[in-house]
Amino acid sequence: LAKWGLDRMAPSTELIVSELVTNAVRHATGRIRLRLIRHEVLTCEVSDASDCLPHRRQARSLDESGRGLRIVSQLSQRQGCRSTTGGGKTVWAEQELPRDAWTI
Repeated sequence: LAKWGLDRMAPSTELIVSELVTNAVRHATGRIRLRLIRHEVLTCEVSDASDCLPHRRQARSLDESGRGLRIVSQLSQRQGCRSTTGGGKTVWAEQELPRDAWTI
């Protein structure tokens, strides 16, 4: 992010990455891959070999899990999941780039 001049996006991006990777570690199988893509938006993608799609839960106040995808949806403009060839899935979240990011 610093290389792209997106330092101020680090806190939200780190939280999105943390939530998506944690879900993959807890619920998926096989190799986990993280990609950050800077194009018209900043996209965070986490891929794994499981075909089990994530779903948002309604966590109760004392639950220790179930808030990750809700947090991701609050920090991103769009998010979703797509199947990958050969099985598996990619969960992604997009954040809008700051206006001055286009000058880099």
